[in-house]
Amino acid sequence: MMALLALLEDYANGRIRRERVFRDHDDFLAHDDDWLISRFRFPRAVLLDLCAELGPVLERATRRNHAIPVQIQVLTTLGFLATGCFQRELADRSGISQPSLSAIISVVLNGILNMVSRYIRFPYTVREQAEIKTQFAAMSGFPNVIGAIDCTHVAIRAPSENEFAYVNRKHVHSINVQIICDSNMTLTNIVARWPGSTHDSFILTHSSVGNRLNAGAVRDGWLLGDSGYPLRRWLLTPFLNPQSAEETHYNEVHSRARAVVERAIGILKCRWRALDASGGRLLYHPAKVCKIVRACGVLHNIALRNGIPLPPDLPLPQHYDPEPQPPGRQEGYQRGARIREDVMRRL
Repeated sequence: MMALLALLEDYANGRIRRERVFRDHDDFLAHDDDWLISRFRFPRAVLLDLCAELGPVLERATRRNHAIPVQIQVLTTLGFLATGCFQRELADRSGISQPSLSAIISVVLNGILNMVSRYIRFPYTVREQAEIKTQFAAMSGFPNVIGAIDCTHVAIRAPSENEFAYVNRKHVHSINVQIICDSNMTLTNIVARWPGSTHDSFILTHSSVGNRLNAGAVRDGWLLGDSGYPLRRWLLTPFLNPQSAEETHYNEVHSRARAVVERAIGILKCRWRALDASGGRLLYHPAKVCKIVRACGVLHNIALRNGIPLPPDLPLPQHYDPEPQPPGRQEGYQRGARIREDVMRRL
């Protein structure tokens, strides 16, 4: 009797290891494509390709007999990005613990970010630019366009450090994300590292694309931006107060071409609800939020490349995009103004 009591005491005090209980993982991939797209945004074939590509990163060396399968790691992370649900709810659905899910999401995000250079590339070569220019001209009538640029805000919980830097002009804590896309809404650049109070033009000026274009990396082509950006020889903006029929027509054609980036942002946030306020503000450190945003950019391009439709009946995204303030006349304005006048006369 005394021996039994001692054994129970040791067990209660943790000196005897409890046997771990493992729950069976659902075979999500056994469902049809419509079900998979509605929850993970990809059909079975693309999910299998993604699992195969991320497998080497996720199949960590382990001596455990119950390692979480790669497909569960990938699909649960995609489920989080697609819905913005709380981790505990997703963990329960997947049959894993919340701490395990938190670790899994970080590893999967890092694996997706390793793919950025393959899926998000700015068109610096003449050959790459030629097709994009042709597509923009066919779509809008605006010549020589190599991309449309805009910024969008991703709402976050107030961080403990530098909180005021993250408050945008709508008094929402956010990350200000720069997006450049082609005429097909494929992202060719995404910059996610600046607090919500940062001006759009500042982000461009301090981005690799902005620096390279300013240094002359592209000799014959333009980005199209709204009035929140400075007019430059490689970045054309609308006339703030059009004074003629020609200027009004230029603005209309410019708006038609530039609208593609607004649609791209809408689809990005609609497909990956974690980026939109309707999915709830992201409750993570800003650095992790930036990883989430960039990973969603990669997944956005994968979805477009494979022609995957948005699930029906998704709510429209709720943008936290402050109205841009026109920048002052910066270096390069006069040359940009001459180019804009020349384009206006050709339209």
